[in-house]
Amino acid sequence: MPETNRRDMSYRVLRYTPNLIRDEWVNIGVVLEDAKKQRARARLIEEPSEFARVRRLHPNADESLLRALPGEFDVQLAATGASAAWIEKMEQTLSNTLQLSPRQAVFAEDFDAELDRLYHDKVAPPARQGRAAAMVESTRAWIRMRLNDVFRRHRILAKMEKSVKVEQFTQAGDPLRIDYAYRYNGTRGYLQALSLGRDPAQAKVLAYTAECIRARQKNSEFTAITEVAPERENERHQFIVRLFDEQKITIVPLPQVEMFAERLRPRLQ
Repeated sequence: MPETNRRDMSYRVLRYTPNLIRDEWVNIGVVLEDAKKQRARARLIEEPSEFARVRRLHPNADESLLRALPGEFDVQLAATGASAAWIEKMEQTLSNTLQLSPRQAVFAEDFDAELDRLYHDKVAPPARQGRAAAMVESTRAWIRMRLNDVFRRHRILAKMEKSVKVEQFTQAGDPLRIDYAYRYNGTRGYLQALSLGRDPAQAKVLAYTAECIRARQKNSEFTAITEVAPERENERHQFIVRLFDEQKITIVPLPQVEMFAERLRPRLQ
């Protein structure tokens, strides 16, 4: 990795502190800034297990507030742009229970990879041993981290859009974001990390979203990247397979992602 490609960035951790008297907080997001390229992005908790962790630590947590935060960050970024002013604006806007940590410098090459690394190190639930570790490794965040690594090595990550909002195709205020999107020969492609072994409702959300997008973009294709291949004897897996067949969503298990990325690379040249 050429040293000349690395540049200074900075980050802040977003903390949720529902009890100011006790001064106990839990990290719920991270904000990364690249001042040279006038770029800033926030990544906040989204997994059911992550919200469950907040509830375990703070039983009276305001979950509606936490789920609304991504939209609030988007509004502030759109209003102020990726500049130091937007952090100042966010600090003035956030409630007393939400705090941004002091700015920390970081030296990195790839903005998206660094945001994923910081989220994994600072926000994601700590890794556990044994069966619990396997559960953590089945999350969307873990699948997405693996995808970033594969797509980077195959030199297609930079050619993709990341974290694409879908409200333009569904309904205003829809919080869902598609992990990756790309274009080739008039076709619009969408890739979404999805865990077969966790919340099947996410599969229903993706199927609904694909139907809405196709209603407005006829030449669209969809791929769900899963942690494992669907098992024939697993009823939940087969429910998702049938659901995706109806909406023409291709399933690609992580063990096949290297081949998938290699087939996709010529299209994105």
